[in-house]
Amino acid sequence: MKDNALISVRGLEKSFGKDIQVLKGIDIDIFKGDVVVVLGPSGSGKSTLLYNISGMDRITSGNLIFEGNEISGFSENEFSKLRLEKIGFIFQHINFLKNMNIYDNIAFPAYVAKKQSRKEINKKTEELMKKTGIFELAEKDITEVSGGQLQRAGICRALINNPCILFGDEPTGALNSKYANDVMDIICGINKEGTTVLL
Repeated sequence: MKDNALISVRGLEKSFGKDIQVLKGIDIDIFKGDVVVVLGPSGSGKSTLLYNISGMDRITSGNLIFEGNEISGFSENEFSKLRLEKIGFIFQHINFLKNMNIYDNIAFPAYVAKKQSRKEINKKTEELMKKTGIFELAEKDITEVSGGQLQRAGICRALINNPCILFGDEPTGALNSKYANDVMDIICGINKEGTTVLL
């Protein structure tokens, strides 16, 4: 376990029921500014690993250290607060609120976090949408945009609270090659600006 690691994982295990062990004895250190890519065949536990490290799923045993603090014993509320304030997550299939337009879906986590003023949130939302090339879609409903545009909006939402680490669960898996390349270019640019990335 490295003292200066952003995230340290030791002996992580995840089982479903008594008979299905998906992860066994995982050790990993992730440092600020890293790009870490988890590779493996379908069903090997890649998504499970990301969900466990990010606290969206509970590990069966092991240790999770985030910014020097043991978090594996966190309550659901503590994990929710950590994800809201410190972690961005891009899903393969974006889950947006259907009663909100693209702009409001992106800004919503910032209003929940209550760490920025309304003016700051609006400025950040606009900056992110311009950076990802979707600013003109601000008032569109989520059913009125393409899959690639929706994935870009998902990146904006993941970054709205200035997370120190960005998780991506096959963020280009549902996109064609052009959109996939565009999304990866955006993620690489985010990393160059200092955000740690785990895909």
